[in-house]
This record gives sequence, structure tokens and C-alpha cells, in this order.
Amino acid sequence: MSTNPDRLRVALFFLVTLCSGAVGDEIRSGGKFPLVVSTWPFLEAVRAAWRSVDSGFSAVDAVVEGCSACEELRCDGTVGPGGSPDENGETTIDAMIMNGVTMEVGAVAAMRYVSDGIRAARLVMQHTEHTMLVGEQASIFAISMGLPGPTNLSSEESREKWINWKKSKCQPNFRKNVMPIDDCGPYSPESILNFGERTCLNTKRSGLDQSVPYHVDRHNHDTISMAVIDKMGHIAVGTATNGATFKIPGRVGDGPIAGSSAYADTEAGACGATGDGDIMMRFLPCYQVVESMRLGMEPKLAAQDAIARISRKYPNFVGAIFAVNKNGVHAGACHGWTFQYSVRSPDMDDVVVYTVVPEMPTV
Repeated sequence: MSTNPDRLRVALFFLVTLCSGAVGDEIRSGGKFPLVVSTWPFLEAVRAAWRSVDSGFSAVDAVVEGCSACEELRCDGTVGPGGSPDENGETTIDAMIMNGVTMEVGAVAAMRYVSDGIRAARLVMQHTEHTMLVGEQASIFAISMGLPGPTNLSSEESREKWINWKKSKCQPNFRKNVMPIDDCGPYSPESILNFGERTCLNTKRSGLDQSVPYHVDRHNHDTISMAVIDKMGHIAVGTATNGATFKIPGRVGDGPIAGSSAYADTEAGACGATGDGDIMMRFLPCYQVVESMRLGMEPKLAAQDAIARISRKYPNFVGAIFAVNKNGVHAGACHGWTFQYSVRSPDMDDVVVYTVVPEMPTV
């Protein structure tokens, strides 16, 4: 019985197609992994993560190396020590790491006196049953686990920035619906300012505090958010930031919040975010992006959809997202500013920076 070569080729095609449905990730990812994606042109951070993951280390290891490099370099002055003083002139650290295989998360928030935010977050994930530690207690834990400290996280630049802000009557700031007793407070809610209490106020500043609107940009309100897919196809994400400049002491943004600043699930993909974390954390945009990709949405549409949901409620917000699915396809979306994200993959000689412009509103 003779065999028709054309029929044989067709049969082999369908056999390969059926098999690829079972192990399609490995076939489609050939030459694409490992992969590193990060917010902004933080080239040295991406290179550090790439050296780690390309040498065979895990996605979690690579995220730590990449974010740690950014903290040491004080990327944009908004990551690591020496930047973003709060109203008291102090710099504090937020960081988070997430293992997309186990869904474990470690985070620190408003951490004082310890500069290694991402390494402290990993220690929380590795050595506690908790997800997040905060404030000075996070610092005590990190130091007890071997990280350097306590140390002053301020720098000459951050102190000078704070002094000039004080000279500008503490404007702009994040207060609203308050009356300051003096230019820089203390502040009291409008609702309790009546009768004899008004005699204690600065008579030159009657009525509500007319705070200057705070302008969010990458030099005062920024995060490194990084995703890594290792050679095994495992995904991890991490973030590090020193928060918003002149924030109210104790403020925690979206940086250490899993699902907001970053999220990973090896079965679906990963997301990283940056921008006005106080608004973005109300929507958990990265959780939404990953879940949208899980349901079959392409990364570009998933990112655009998450941004659109925020902008419909807050049309003046500033923020951006990158999305990468489990096959390594990546995209970005933004609102209120032009966004850049960085990528390194095996088919690249070095880090490549992608620019994303805001979507024009439809009429």
C-alpha cells in the first residue's frame, strides 16, 4: 500500500498542531526566554536582572538583582535612599516581590533606616508567614535578618529639596479640606474649625487651605516595577520606590501592594505599573491586566482597558502600565504622560526602550 506524500505532510501538520496545544508554551517561547521588562529606561537595572536570569538564576533572583541595582543607583531620585522626602524631610522605602509560581508575596512599606527595600521584601516572603511588614518594625525585622542598618536614608539633595519646599510655604502638598494654623501646619479639618477655634488661625489665610495642585511626574512620583520570565518560563515581579515627594508621613502608595504596582501568575503573565499610586491602588490595575490576559485578551488591549477604567473615574490622573503575557508578548498603555518601558530578551544585543503615548479620547 503506497503512501501519498501530500497526505502524509498534512497528517504530520495536524499531529504537530495537536501536540503544540499541550506543550505550546515551550514551542512558542523558543528564543524568547529569558525576558526582562521594566518601567522606564532603567537600563542598568534591566542589565543586572538580565545577567542574573541569563546565567540560569530564577525569575525571583533576577527581580531582586534588578530592583536592587536601581535602589543602589537611586534611579530618577525616586527609588532607593536619598530621595522623595516626606513632610518631615525623611525618606522611607516601599518594596514588593511576588513569585508567580507559588503566588507568594513579600513587601515592606514606609520602612525607615534600611535602604535595601527589595531584599527586605524577599526576606518577608522567605522567612515569615506574612505578606507585608511596615514602618520601624519592618526595619527592625530587616536588620535582624542581616541587612545593613540603621542608617539615615536622607541625602544632601533630599534635605535641600525639603528646605526649599518649607521656604515655599510647604506647597505643593497632599492635604485637602483642611485649615493650616501656619503655612506648614499643623492642619485641622474644616468641619471642626468654628467658634473660638478660629481665633488661633493665621488671619492672613482664611478659609480652606488653597494648596497648589501636586503635579505628578517621574522625578517625584515614580516606581521601578520589573517582571522577569526565566528559562523555565517561571514569572516573578518586583517593585521598589521611596514614594511621593512631600507625602504625608506614614503614607503608603501602590508600590508594595500586590495587584496594583505589579502582579504575576506564571499561568497567565505579568504586569507592572507606575504613576499616581494613591489613585491606581484603588483599581488594582495589574491584577486586572493579568486576569484579562488569562481570559485571552492580548497584552495591549489588557493594558489599555485597565488604564481606561481609571481614567473614566479620574480623567486627570497620571499613570502607566506594561503587560507581558506568558508567551513573552509585551505592550504598554498610559494616561497623562508619555511612558517608556525597557525590555531585554535573547534576540536583543542590549536593552531596548519602548515609548508609549497616551491614547487620544474618542468623541
